[in-house]
Amino acid sequence: MSSIQNRIDAFAALGNFLSQFSSNKIEKKETVLHNELFYDGFIHQIKLAEQYNSWFTKESILFSIENWAHALTKENLVSWISKEIIEESTSKTVAIVMAGNIPLVGFHDFLSVLISGHSVLVKQSSNDKHLIPFLAKYLEYAEESFKRKISFTEEKLTGFDAVIATGSTNTTRYFEYYFKNKPSIIRKNRNSVAVITGTESSDDFENLSNDIFRYFGLGCRSVSKLFVPKGYNFDQFFKGMYKQHEIINNAKYANNYDYNKAVYLMSEFSILENGFLMIKEDESFASPIATIFYEYYDNLNDLKIKIQTESENTQCIVANNFIENEVKFGQTQYPKLWDYADGVNTIQFLSKI
Repeated sequence: MSSIQNRIDAFAALGNFLSQFSSNKIEKKETVLHNELFYDGFIHQIKLAEQYNSWFTKESILFSIENWAHALTKENLVSWISKEIIEESTSKTVAIVMAGNIPLVGFHDFLSVLISGHSVLVKQSSNDKHLIPFLAKYLEYAEESFKRKISFTEEKLTGFDAVIATGSTNTTRYFEYYFKNKPSIIRKNRNSVAVITGTESSDDFENLSNDIFRYFGLGCRSVSKLFVPKGYNFDQFFKGMYKQHEIINNAKYANNYDYNKAVYLMSEFSILENGFLMIKEDESFASPIATIFYEYYDNLNDLKIKIQTESENTQCIVANNFIENEVKFGQTQYPKLWDYADGVNTIQFLSKI
C-alpha cells in the first residue's frame, strides 16, 4: 500500500517528465526519471494522437501537456491535497468514462482517483486513447503500487464501486440510468460565457480570443457565448479576435466555418463575421464551431440573476469584477488542480465512497 507522499512524488515525477514537451520546443532533459524508457515513446504517442483525431493538432496536444507539466509540481500537488481530507482507508475501484473533446480531458479525474488511494478502471473515448495509457505506464514505473491500481477497458464496465462519467447531454441520461445504484459524478455538456460591459481594453479582447479559440472552441472551458449591453458595437471585439486569424488555415475548421455560414445565410439569420468567426444573436449556450452566440442584457443585476439560474449550463464565467468565482480574460484554459469541473469536488466525493 502506497502512502500519499509516494503518490504525490510519482505525479510530480510525471510532471517533470512532461516538462520536456512544451508549445515552444520539445527538448530532452538527461535528469528526468525513466527517460530512456519513455521519452521517444511519448513523442510517438503525440504523433499518433494527432493522426487519429484531426482536431488534436500538435499545438493543442502540446498546450495541454504543458499545462499539466505546470500543474504537476510537488508544490502544487501538496497545496491541493493539503486542502482536502484523504484517509488511507480501504481502496475502492472507481470507473471513469472519459470524454474525448480535447487532449487529456479525463486526466484530472484519473489523477484524483489515484491520488486518493483508489484503483481506477478507465473507459476512454475513441477520440483520445493514446496519451493517458502511456502516462499511466510511466506512473507504474514511478510508483510500483500503481501497477495493481490502473486498468483500461473497451468492454462493458463491471466490477467497480463508484463511477465518474462525462458525456453529452443525451448520453448522461443513459449514464444516470445505468449507474443509478452506484455512487457517481455524472457530467453533461457545459459551456463558458463572457460578460462584456463596454469597458474592456484591447488586451482583454486579445486574451478573450484565447478563451474562444483554444482547442477550436471544443472544450467546456471554451467561451461560446457573450453577454453584451444593448446596442453594443462589436468592432473592438473583432479587432481582438484578429489575433487568431490564422485558425482559418486549418482545413477542418475552415470547412465548419463555410458550412455553418452557408446554413445561416440560407436560413436568413442575421450574423456578423470577419472571415474566420461568426457571431449570432441566440439564447442558447452551445454554439457551433466558428460561431459565437451573443445575447443582449439591460442591466448587470438582472444578468447576474440570469447567469446564476443557468449555472447548470455554464462552466466558466469570464468577466472583470462582475460575479463571484469569475475567471479573468484569457485564463479559462489554465485551470488549477483545485478548479473542479462543474464545481463538484472530486476528492470529497472519493473520500466518501
